[in-house]
Amino acid sequence: MPSDPLDGSAGEAALPERLGLAHKAETDAIVELPRWRGAIQASAIAAYTFAGLFLFVLALQLLKGGAGGLKPVLKALDVHGPVNTLGFGWLGAYTVMSGSPVAAISLSLFSKGTLSDIEAFAMINGSRLGASFIVLFVGFIQYLMHRRTADGLFIGVVALLVAFTLWLPVLPIGILVLKAGWFDSIRLGTPPGITSIINVVYDPIVRRIDDHLPALAMFGIGIGVLLLAFAVFDRALPNLEQPSLKVERVKEWLHHPLAMFALGLAITAVTMSVSLSVTLLIPLSLKGYVRRSNIIPYVMGANISTWVDTLIAALLLNSPRAFTIVFTEMAVGGYVSLVVLLFAYKPYSNAILSLARRITQTRRGFALFLGAILLVPAILFLV
Repeated sequence: MPSDPLDGSAGEAALPERLGLAHKAETDAIVELPRWRGAIQASAIAAYTFAGLFLFVLALQLLKGGAGGLKPVLKALDVHGPVNTLGFGWLGAYTVMSGSPVAAISLSLFSKGTLSDIEAFAMINGSRLGASFIVLFVGFIQYLMHRRTADGLFIGVVALLVAFTLWLPVLPIGILVLKAGWFDSIRLGTPPGITSIINVVYDPIVRRIDDHLPALAMFGIGIGVLLLAFAVFDRALPNLEQPSLKVERVKEWLHHPLAMFALGLAITAVTMSVSLSVTLLIPLSLKGYVRRSNIIPYVMGANISTWVDTLIAALLLNSPRAFTIVFTEMAVGGYVSLVVLLFAYKPYSNAILSLARRITQTRRGFALFLGAILLVPAILFLV
């Protein structure tokens, strides 16, 4: 019996002829279409990245040039010392719903002598405490849209509790380290090549604005440009909510604390925003990719690698001591987080998850928690 030409290797070899040249051309066009789309997407990402970098550097130069105008404002508000600046940075992160812009602003204030190194350190620490507020906000929106689930609220509460319990202790330890000068030898300024680019490209823009506007107005414009820069950076990021990295295949891997810690480090290093990377936990949790009990190490890792963009900001401001301040924050925070993760993870996670459950169990408990996290930084700012 003659073999079927569609069966076996003979059939496979004869398939193009049977399909015909027209069908082959159509198939090739279908294959080429995703390549064109990929090229267009890559070009768009490159354009957004370049625009974001341009705006980020411009914002830092505007903030640095206008930081002196904020000194009388801070003096009028009687903002001084680490306690006040801690509350200032904390509330600032709530206001812009991100910690990175506030950290960059604090470095700009330090580079112009408006804040001391200790005050800048405290303000940066405050920005870390308030950075996860966006997660709670998104969780609240998710709760309104999906009234039967409070997973988003729970993740937001956990993210804030982790920040409070791990980064508040960093403040006194970090101040002692700065005063002792343990990391004073770690100082980096802006590389000469980048300095030349800044002088040629950005200095004329800053000087022209400085000639026509007061320093405080230039500082305000710098804040707006900085927020715009982070928004543009967000457009350059891939849609991490979709399981494009085959999350389904690594579910078991995601159940290990160290793996989630590494994942938080990696994703935040790419996105350069703990607000964005931790917020991604909400859709991943709703889709069943991440368990509630596994989000703590992810948040711990995210809170460490988020300092990458702040280190870059310190370099671009050409203030070696500013780099030391950020490095101290990152090193001490990383040390505290790793000690908890390696030696006290079980009792720590059980305590955080238990408290988060109690807070989100009733409307009264959640309202009390919300009131407390708004009242405490306000008191620190005004005390």
